[in-house]
Amino acid sequence: MALIKNVGKAVLGLAVLIGSIGKFAPHLFFDLPFPFSVILWVTTGHSMPMYFMPEAWKEDEIDTWMRDGDLVVATGVKSGTTFMLYCTHQIRTKGTDLDDELFPDVSVAAPWPDLKQSRAGSWAEQKDRYNDTTLANGKKWKDYWDNPAFPFRIFKSHYAPPELPVRKKGGKKIKYIAMTRNGIDVAASMTNFYSSHTDKFRKLWGGFPPDISGEDHAADEPPAAVKDMLPTGPMAEIYFGYVKKWWEYRNDPNVLFMHYADVRKDLKGYVAKIANFLEVDLNQEELDVVTQRCSIEHMKTLPDKFSYKMPLSLDKGLWDAETDGIVKTGAMVNSGQVGKGKAKFHPKVVEEWKKAEEDMFGHDPELLNWARNGGKYS
Repeated sequence: MALIKNVGKAVLGLAVLIGSIGKFAPHLFFDLPFPFSVILWVTTGHSMPMYFMPEAWKEDEIDTWMRDGDLVVATGVKSGTTFMLYCTHQIRTKGTDLDDELFPDVSVAAPWPDLKQSRAGSWAEQKDRYNDTTLANGKKWKDYWDNPAFPFRIFKSHYAPPELPVRKKGGKKIKYIAMTRNGIDVAASMTNFYSSHTDKFRKLWGGFPPDISGEDHAADEPPAAVKDMLPTGPMAEIYFGYVKKWWEYRNDPNVLFMHYADVRKDLKGYVAKIANFLEVDLNQEELDVVTQRCSIEHMKTLPDKFSYKMPLSLDKGLWDAETDGIVKTGAMVNSGQVGKGKAKFHPKVVEEWKKAEEDMFGHDPELLNWARNGGKYS
C-alpha cells in the first residue's frame, strides 16, 4: 500500500513539474528527444508548430509597427509562399532589381513576424531588433525590408483571420494576399518539406519536423505529415482551418484570395492582377520582365535566396544567425506541380483525404469544389 502511495505521489509530482515547465519555460521541452518534446509541448496546451506565434498581429499591436499600404503575404503552408514573396518583390521593384541586391534572402527582404527565432523568443523580445540588427555584410537588416525605395513593405504570415485583423476598424490600411492549393497537393509537398529542414533547425525545436525521408509514400497508410494535417491531426488548422477562415473574407476589398492552380495556369494574367491589387502600374515591358522573374524556372537559378535565415536568433551554440538557414539550399523552390498528390499517394490515402475534404468543406459545395480545383468564386 505504501508503495502505491509513493508511486502516486511521484506521478503527481512529475505532473506538477511538467505543468509548471509548460507554463513558465516550455522551451525546455526541446532538449528532450522527439517525439517526447512535441508530446509535452502539446499536452501542456501549446499549439503546433511550436515556432509560430500570432502576437504581432493582435489588434492593439499591429498599428504600432505597420504602415498604411503594407502587404501581408499570408499564403497557406506549402501553397506558394516563397514564390509569392519573391513575385510581389518583383512587382514592387517593377523587375528592376535584376541582381537581387535588395533580396539577399527571402526572410531578409520580407520578414516573417509569425516566426519565433529563438526557443524562448517572443514578439515583444524580437520586435525592436527588426530595426536594430546588423547583418553579416555590415548592413542594417532594416535597410532591406524597410528600404525607402519600396512603395510598400512585405511581410510573411501563415495565419488567417481572426488572427490577422483583416476587418479591423480604423488604424493602418493593410493589404492581404492569401493563397491556397489543392489539399492533397499540399500534403504531398509537406511530406517532402518535413525532411527539407536543416538538422540544426530540427534540433532547435526538439526534433520537429521529423526527417521522414525513409517513409514509403506509396503505402496504404497516410505518411506522418499527412496524418498531422488530417482533421484529427495536430496541424489540421494549417490547411482545413486556413481555407475555411479565408473563404469568409474572399471578397473583402483589402484581400486578394487566390488558388495556386489558377496562378500557375496563367502566371502573366495573375502578375497583372496582383499588381493592380497593389496599385502598381506595369507597362507591357515591365509586365513581361516581372512575369519571367516570377517563374519557377527563374527562381530555381537562385537557390541561395530562399534558405530563410533567422537574424534574430539568440540560441548561441545551437544556431548561427549569420549563416544558418531553416531549410536546405534549393529545397524551397521545387516543381510546384499541380496534381502531384494523386500520383504520389496510394489510392486509399487519396480517398481518405477526399473524405476529410467532404467532412470539412462539404457544407458549402462551392467551397469544396474551389478548394480542390480553383476557378472563379462568387
